[in-house]
Amino acid sequence: MARFRANDLRVSRKPDTSHVTEADHAAEQLIRDGLHAARPGDAVLGEESGDSGVEAAARRWIIDPIDGTASYVRGMPIWATLIALEEDGELRVGVVSAPALHTRWYAARGEGAFANERRIQVSAVSELADAQLCYSDLRSWTKYRTTADPMVDLLGSVWRTRGVGDFWQHMLVAEGAADVAAEPIVNLWDLAPLLVIVEEAGGRFTDLEGERTAGGGSAVSSNGILHDEVLARLAPARARDDR
Repeated sequence: MARFRANDLRVSRKPDTSHVTEADHAAEQLIRDGLHAARPGDAVLGEESGDSGVEAAARRWIIDPIDGTASYVRGMPIWATLIALEEDGELRVGVVSAPALHTRWYAARGEGAFANERRIQVSAVSELADAQLCYSDLRSWTKYRTTADPMVDLLGSVWRTRGVGDFWQHMLVAEGAADVAAEPIVNLWDLAPLLVIVEEAGGRFTDLEGERTAGGGSAVSSNGILHDEVLARLAPARARDDR
């Protein structure tokens, strides 16, 4: 927060042309230092510094220091620090901390999902025509999928759409404010805690091929009721081979 909207914020570009700031690096290092002190035997995967720790460790922390850096550098409050704990290959804990939105979402297996101190759950909307759908920008569907037509058709089939993107769209699903969220290109550290939170809120989280995973390169979250229909509608939008 100290660097958010700072006039002297330093911004650079990664090789994939995405933004990265001094705040991304500093936040990740702070979390890594804390984990190393508290759990020196655990492995850590971070967006900015990659893998570190014991290769055969049963526990791994997955970190995105600032999800939504593009929003961060433009002064938009839709950004968060994402932290997940993976144990024996299963995602067990998820934390999404969005200080500019004054909200922290969190969940642990078998303990439910929360926004601040409020327990959250997905909606009971059962028809696409009554659903609110959140999505990343349409250009990403054109760039990373063979066609954007299925997504455009889906947007026209629901009650209401919002181009929220990043972590927040999936947290809105977990809260029951939205019913479906979908994005065509994303990384493990962008999704790991979101899967735990959505599932503990009673929803479903998969990639666009329907696999329950945070590492599939794409994401669909829903209240569970609408999930199979959404996957079927989006199936023709296959991933490009050259992405």
